[in-house]
Amino acid sequence: MLAGTADKPFNSPDWVFEIKWDGYRAVADLRKEVQLYSRNGLSYLEKFKKVSNSLKFQQHEMILDGELVAYDDRGQPNFQWLQRIGEKPNLNVIYQVFDLLYLNGHSTEDLSLLQRKELLKDALVETDFVKYHDHVSEKGLEFFTMVEQMGLEGMIAKRAESTYVPGARNGDWLKIKSQQTEEVLICGFTAPKGSRKKFGSLVLGRYSGEDLVFCGHTGTGFSDKGLDDLYNKMEPLITEKSPFTKTPKTNGKATWLKPELIAEIKFTELTSEHIFRHPVFLRLREDLNPRDLNFLNDDDDVKEETVAPVSLRKTLMKRENEQLKKFGNQEVKLTNQNKIYFPNDHVTKGDVIAYYQSVAKYILPHLKDRPQSMNRFPNGINGMSFYQKDASDDIPDWIKTQKVHSESTDKFISYILCNDKATMAYLNNLGCIELNVWTSRVETTESPDYLVLDLDPSENNTFEDVILTAQTVKKIMDKAKVEGYCKTSGSSGIHIYIPAGAQYSFEQIKNFAHIMMQMVQQELPDLTTLERALQKRDKGKIYLDYLQNRRGQTLASVYSMRPKNGAPVSMPIEWNELKSGLKPTDFNIENALQRMEEKGDIFKPVLGKGFDMMEALSLLEGT
Repeated sequence: MLAGTADKPFNSPDWVFEIKWDGYRAVADLRKEVQLYSRNGLSYLEKFKKVSNSLKFQQHEMILDGELVAYDDRGQPNFQWLQRIGEKPNLNVIYQVFDLLYLNGHSTEDLSLLQRKELLKDALVETDFVKYHDHVSEKGLEFFTMVEQMGLEGMIAKRAESTYVPGARNGDWLKIKSQQTEEVLICGFTAPKGSRKKFGSLVLGRYSGEDLVFCGHTGTGFSDKGLDDLYNKMEPLITEKSPFTKTPKTNGKATWLKPELIAEIKFTELTSEHIFRHPVFLRLREDLNPRDLNFLNDDDDVKEETVAPVSLRKTLMKRENEQLKKFGNQEVKLTNQNKIYFPNDHVTKGDVIAYYQSVAKYILPHLKDRPQSMNRFPNGINGMSFYQKDASDDIPDWIKTQKVHSESTDKFISYILCNDKATMAYLNNLGCIELNVWTSRVETTESPDYLVLDLDPSENNTFEDVILTAQTVKKIMDKAKVEGYCKTSGSSGIHIYIPAGAQYSFEQIKNFAHIMMQMVQQELPDLTTLERALQKRDKGKIYLDYLQNRRGQTLASVYSMRPKNGAPVSMPIEWNELKSGLKPTDFNIENALQRMEEKGDIFKPVLGKGFDMMEALSLLEGT
């Protein structure tokens, strides 16, 4: 993805703004072994070893897009220092990562920019040499003022809903510079005059389509050492023939070069004949491709495309399937309502939102005040999905969140609490087909409201096997005089919940669940297993998962849709319904509401008074 140009900064709710780094654009491919390379395929592994080694600490298979940036003694990005990496072994170079193109087996290029950045923020492990590059929404004018005050090169404006098109310069990304600079090809040089050594001025050019066009000269900006270094790079490229389609008249006899070296210059004006006025040489750009320097076919088209204010185009091109809809006292922006989420069942994103609103009075009591882990399917069940725990900074201010400390990362995570219809619609609009919540609430984070037993079959088990296992769990519960409630998982398994009333710690609940599952496994040794590791697990056995009873673990809520063919719903069932003939696909988006209206919330007791663990243990020990 390449950036076009814009003449001046602007504000727009449809755009986000980032710092324009003064460095080397670089792609990191972390799918097998670490690869780090420039846009034109030049490997950076050896040149930037600290960054390369740091990338080995990432925890996901990813392709990252970003910029390698060197910082000088003042903490400012400094391109010249970046080019001196071999001379300064302790140079501070940071890989500023601003985009994500691939994650864990799936391309992310068809997601919107904001979706990719949310995914990136959650997946990237920041180190001393690898950093997430954040953005500012809407306020481009204020951001550009800050960029200028900090002495930075400029900013990049990116359309928030844009997808990633490799190699494209389509107007979705725009560079806005605090000073006028451009990249040009060095097409030749003239002889030195007076005390000047090596060469007098450079002959500059850029492509217009297939034609190389003359853009002027520059003879300033060189130190003595710079003259020597640049001449040594130009000398092997000397050729007898002019590289220009139409040989220009130069300000001295020219020695022609193959147009392979790229110079960045600053200038005061670009004339209508595409001649740079008062150009000053800044540096060589070894990280760019000469064919990218096409000023008529690319940049001019981009400028014309961005003449109209974004807000005006938005009004003229408003999509029919976007709407602001009121839920209670809040308005939620719903987008792409006609997008197909379940292709085999012709269920759209709008259908998913409508389902959840229709069952709100049944499902919301089971979601209220529970941290929500978002499992997002922005392109439906056949597209890429990703988990997101931390709420983004730009969520509506009326959505309730709760900061919870994560022991694994030693950081606070801001979880969304789905307490009302509007928040539920917001989550559905993000692509949350299923709603996954903690077993504890924010008031009692360390004590779960219920114990969960997850019966997880292998591909070789039938649902009849699952039913038999659930019936065996019921026998164990009866011995312990414990009341439990079961529901279909909405996939291939069954979940059994036992009310705990927030009386016990996660460790106590987990240990009790382990005891119960051990007893089930003893009853059904040929059908069930407690082996957690997939590679060690018997392929024909049901996994008795008691480890869901840990802090921070989530399961699809009761009445939640599941991202499976058939648009199934996780539905509570009475124990007398748990018999041969029951299928996990019996309950779906088409019939779930009717069942709820007929039976009410038969899962409501799960939120009630808990069982007596000591009495239950005593009864089980006596069996």
